[in-house]
Amino acid sequence: MSKRLVDNISSDYFNAANHLTSRKQRRRIVAYVESYDDIYFWRTVLSRFETPQRYFEVMLPVRVEHLERGKKAVLASLMNRAGSDMIACVDADYDYLIQGATPTSKQIVENPWVLHTYVYAIENYQCYAPSLHDVCVAVTLNDHTVFDFQRFLTSFSRIVYPLFVWNIWYYRTPHYGDFTITQFLHVIEMGHINPFNPAPALSALEHKVQRKVEQLWRTNRNARNSYEQLKKELAQLGVTPDNTYLYIQGHHLFDKIVLPIMQRVCDKLVREREVEISRQSMHSTQRNNELACYRGSLEDITGMLKKNSGFFDSEPYRRLLADVEHIMPSDKENTARAQ
Repeated sequence: MSKRLVDNISSDYFNAANHLTSRKQRRRIVAYVESYDDIYFWRTVLSRFETPQRYFEVMLPVRVEHLERGKKAVLASLMNRAGSDMIACVDADYDYLIQGATPTSKQIVENPWVLHTYVYAIENYQCYAPSLHDVCVAVTLNDHTVFDFQRFLTSFSRIVYPLFVWNIWYYRTPHYGDFTITQFLHVIEMGHINPFNPAPALSALEHKVQRKVEQLWRTNRNARNSYEQLKKELAQLGVTPDNTYLYIQGHHLFDKIVLPIMQRVCDKLVREREVEISRQSMHSTQRNNELACYRGSLEDITGMLKKNSGFFDSEPYRRLLADVEHIMPSDKENTARAQ
């Protein structure tokens, strides 16, 4: 396919292609995503909206020169060409929270054919606090609760929330370079976290955050009203002191906080189960067989986290589903089109 033809692919193109097929054949809706890792997530989102009249095909953007990835590639592929037969599915990043302060944010907030995660990224959903104990059980086959993920991430969120508001405050202005997301993540870096005594790590984090917040107040002495107004706007967008972890950079949350804690928690749960097997075994042969069977049933932590679907009842995910439902015609409308 020539470059000129590829650049002219649009929703109208897929709409015309759908009309060339048999009326009994399901209509194909193309959904462009940012990366290979996103395909499974968006498949789970869109599959529930498939009907006898339509189906979705989730894929990376099509380009002749090379295979492009990322939000810019997805949005560029849809420039003035999105519609009911071709949509974009992207991470919200900060673009949702800065509410049109940049061209990319404006497109994500205003274009109904651009679906976004509401939380920062897919990784934030995978780290949804109420679901993390279940992930540990799936990995270790041990249902003993040894760490309260929800309590920890709530405490973490409350500590970083004031600084997070400042970060969004800067990103809504032309001076975002004065306090970048990289600088924000550097401040909230926790280093080693002992899940069985997290208080020292949380205390050190609180000290760092308070020091940076005080510095930002000294720099922006006249920002009291705009800061308080932003807190109210963020609350309307779904951000609260208790759930801030859902809106910070997803890779940082996944790689630097949740995964290291989960590895230590799962190690403890595995050792517990192995000790129990050893204690209950009648002889060494039974013990070795049971241990081999148990170890063979263990799952990879990272893989289970990436497949975690325990966020389905979260408020941001419900908002996302409502957006899909809004742009997708009902079965009745689909039937009328096919006739």
